[in-house]
Amino acid sequence: MLREIVLDTETTGTDAKGGDRLIEIGCVELLNHIQTGKTFHCYVNPQRPVSEGAFGVHGLSDAFLSDRPVFADVVDAFRDFCADSRLVIHNAPFDVGFLNMEFARLGAAAPPAIDLEAVVDTLLMARRKHPGAANNLDALCSRYGIDTTRRTKHGALLDAQILAEVYMELLGGKQTSLGLAPAEAAPAGPVPVPGADGAPAPGPRIVRPRLTPAERERHEAFLATLGPNAIWRTYLGEDGGA
Repeated sequence: MLREIVLDTETTGTDAKGGDRLIEIGCVELLNHIQTGKTFHCYVNPQRPVSEGAFGVHGLSDAFLSDRPVFADVVDAFRDFCADSRLVIHNAPFDVGFLNMEFARLGAAAPPAIDLEAVVDTLLMARRKHPGAANNLDALCSRYGIDTTRRTKHGALLDAQILAEVYMELLGGKQTSLGLAPAEAAPAGPVPVPGADGAPAPGPRIVRPRLTPAERERHEAFLATLGPNAIWRTYLGEDGGA
């Protein structure tokens, strides 16, 4: 059973090394790429002001965050939820950078730093699958027909839930869930035989040629250049037909 945690964060700004802090963490549990409904979510008092630009993105104010727990008070619950599961993050260096910076502030009591190489970065997946296209979360939702009408502002838990849907599409869509449902029992009684009870038995499948006359003519002209002993004729037959 593959367990993964889709994770998103919100922050006071964009510069973890410059003193910006985490203010929200949202996590969604996946088993074999399917959301189980189990989540982890918390707001964090950053003990510093939220930048104007960041506030415009997520709408989390200094007053709202002022009575929330500090990171040291939520880190154990966060670590227990994630356990040793693989993390799935969009633009992973950003979120991992902030998490590792928060861990570093805890000193000796901190969990081990997150290894970026062990994280699934859905932004890199999207860039490989859609090179040259916009691959932010909104663009991917639009591309895959994922409903984002609930998303008037960025929010860590909601964005993690949406990212879980995007991740499934990047993996191949709803086909990833095949094989998880229990197999249906075979119907009782004899198995019907094709052609019984007056029903016509299926005949051989007819595969119609897809070559146009001009394409067939060019193909036969090419075969003629190979000579009578060409190995291709062993597979194509004496007449050299396609």
